[in-house]
Amino acid sequence: MPPFLMRMLLWLRHPPSRNQRIAIAVICGIGIGFAAVEWLVGWPEWLTPERVLRGPRLTAP
Repeated sequence: MPPFLMRMLLWLRHPPSRNQRIAIAVICGIGIGFAAVEWLVGWPEWLTPERVLRGPRLTAP
């Protein structure tokens, strides 16, 4: 059985506490919030990585 199904079965048999559910909801909300801001506003230019050119590659003979 895949590990994620085992985890789901464990949570079904022994649900997490109220504080854990709140923490999971807050983390999911933060992630959805970041995704919504990125979707609405776009990715900032200063966070876009640029390829750094390196010197010539040396190969062994």
